[in-house]
Amino acid sequence: MGEPVHDECWEAVHRLYHFLDGELTSEKRVEISQHLDSCHPCLEAFDFEADLRHMLAAKCRDHVPESLRDRVAWALRHEQEADPHR
Repeated sequence: MGEPVHDECWEAVHRLYHFLDGELTSEKRVEISQHLDSCHPCLEAFDFEADLRHMLAAKCRDHVPESLRDRVAWALRHEQEADPHR
């Protein structure tokens, strides 16, 4: 069984995409950065997402597959519905 998920971990992972996109306040970025520095599981999640974005950017420069566009659009709608005050 893994380690229990703490509120700080949930917040860091929940805001990971916003963090990577630079959409957070400076205060929230510092808070999450400090958490990532001290939490190996969350840092691994961050590294994975950052690497995935880098790979997608390199592979999908000229043509973005329709299925990927659909998945991204769905994820954006889902994120907005989950956090309408963002």
